Amino acid sequence: MFKKILIANRGEIACRVIKTARRMGIATVAVYSDADARAPFVRMADEAVHIGPAPAAQSYLIADKIIAACKATGADAVHPGYGFLSERTSFAQALAEAGIAFVGPPVGAIAAMGDKIESKKLAMAAGVNVVPGFVGEIDSTEHAVQIASEIGYPVMMKASAGGGGKGMRLAHSEQDVREGFEAVKREGLNSFGDDRVFIEKFILNPRHIEIQILGDQHGNIVYLNERECSIQRRHQKVVEEAPSPFVTPDMRRAMGEQCVALSRAVGYYSAGTVELIVSGADPTGKSFYFLEMNTRLQVEHPVTEAITGIDLVEQMIRVAAGEPLAFTQADIGIDGWAIENRVYAEDPYRGFLPSTGRLVRYDPPVPGWEDDGAGNGRRGIDGVRVDDGVYEGGEVSMFYDPMIAKLITWGETRDEAADKQIAALDAFEIEGLGHNIDFVSAIMQHPRFRSGNLTTGFIAEEYPDGFHGAPASDELLQGLAAIAGFLATARADRARRVDGQLGDTLDPPGAWSVLIDKTRHAVVLAANSVTVDGVAVDLDMEYTPGDRIVHADLGGAPISVQVAPLRTGFRLTTRGASHRIDVLPQRVAALTTHMIEKIPPDLSRYLICPMPGLLVALHVGPGDAVEAGQPLAVVEAMKMENILRAEKAGRVKSVNAKAGESLAVDAIILEME
Repeated sequence: MFKKILIANRGEIACRVIKTARRMGIATVAVYSDADARAPFVRMADEAVHIGPAPAAQSYLIADKIIAACKATGADAVHPGYGFLSERTSFAQALAEAGIAFVGPPVGAIAAMGDKIESKKLAMAAGVNVVPGFVGEIDSTEHAVQIASEIGYPVMMKASAGGGGKGMRLAHSEQDVREGFEAVKREGLNSFGDDRVFIEKFILNPRHIEIQILGDQHGNIVYLNERECSIQRRHQKVVEEAPSPFVTPDMRRAMGEQCVALSRAVGYYSAGTVELIVSGADPTGKSFYFLEMNTRLQVEHPVTEAITGIDLVEQMIRVAAGEPLAFTQADIGIDGWAIENRVYAEDPYRGFLPSTGRLVRYDPPVPGWEDDGAGNGRRGIDGVRVDDGVYEGGEVSMFYDPMIAKLITWGETRDEAADKQIAALDAFEIEGLGHNIDFVSAIMQHPRFRSGNLTTGFIAEEYPDGFHGAPASDELLQGLAAIAGFLATARADRARRVDGQLGDTLDPPGAWSVLIDKTRHAVVLAANSVTVDGVAVDLDMEYTPGDRIVHADLGGAPISVQVAPLRTGFRLTTRGASHRIDVLPQRVAALTTHMIEKIPPDLSRYLICPMPGLLVALHVGPGDAVEAGQPLAVVEAMKMENILRAEKAGRVKSVNAKAGESLAVDAIILEME
């Protein structure tokens, strides 16, 4: 067994590998950039080596620096995590030449399956179903337009070396191809050092289902069931679960055996994932096609660990050390259901724009997961597990992936796992930047999600006009009004106890006018009761002014509500939505009708940068006429390019920025006449 492993990665996956290595008695080495100098994974490792500036291209993506760190610390193996160098054949080959073990598959398998174009050729030769498309290199935009027309729209353009949702564009027309082809090439080059692109037919109503593979160096290969990863945004997975609500035992066996056969054909060992696209319109499950094989650990691996009890990181280390698998296919079962939500630094209320900055507050519902070696321990605390690599006061950088944490829940049934997600998300506190907690909570509550009728178009279909918070039932709004009245009474009670006030001590108000979602409610608190609009509400809670979260029993069911005081009330966040609630004594509320409404300034003449990022391209100049929907600028943030378009026709009056500049959020790029 290895004595010391270097983790060639950062963030939560570096923490994840360190924890398992520590349990196995293996020393660990972290490598870090300037941006990660104070990161938890650096403190957690036994040793840490600085490898360069914040941009990944100058630190985490330089193989020579990783190998030098191995030699300096005496590390005899490298775990690459996911992303960065994890699927780069040159890195695995360089490690082999340096006599350092690679905790991953053999170089030949990475080369064969890591390249989307070559892997499709191999899959076709092996008799595996593949999506119709052009398997080869594309010379130019005109060539791409020709190919797309021959295949038939819609088509998907993909960077050959891509992954993690990077370097992908869906094209419904020739115009989409012309606009997106060069962007795909640039994203592929910037993220993976490879600008090759291929095009394939886009399967309508598709489900994204993947098979977890695990093999050793002695020819043993098993599949550890499937994961459903259909809920995606911009081809980036948001929700993953295991098993899939669509897959039957016969489907699972057919998919698994085919994926094992494909893995065996390339001499695969270690952990890997074969991604399949499945037609949701075919209930037989026979219409599944090979997409690609990720020759590494997946972000979503914890859901597989939760239902199988198998530690995939441990198995990768043991396989790399030459040990055979200690189990066979017959030993692999399914125990319960697991769901993972990715908590991202993005603002769903502003079109999912990337959000960077300092984590002013970071308090997950349970402490970060620790590897105690117990199978049940992989399910966290009472079925709730958090995998993270951030800390309160730390910064989410523009240089890396926007994921803050992964929230994994396990239950005996799918509904139980989803209910645990909702409760845990309600108790997940993040302040200082935008995040998607409300959004993923809304998905967990969505009737279509609960039905299991999922496709990769779920988010676009269910939220065509953007996300505005999960809809709240009348019962929930009534309960929030009652809670707001309770909070206001507690705050008034504290205020009346302040020393040195003139006059007699008064009882706190008990009659409140509560405005929530444009509806006004009369809330009355008595000694042993709370009523909303004359209807009694069953509410049991405690609150001390200053508490950021309250845990209440509302109508016999537990609920967690995050509380942010406002000048005239509170912002209450729960069940996938944030509600501004104005609370005034009933005698004062009548006076609000005389208040003048403040009209916000008109900013429609300006093109405003929606997130911190790099201005990659500016397509217009002063005096240019533009049409509605025309691309005006491209801003890159967190390795993704965002096209900013004109909201209406007009003429450019002035330009305030130029390509290559780093822009702050809300910076004015140009002004229209």
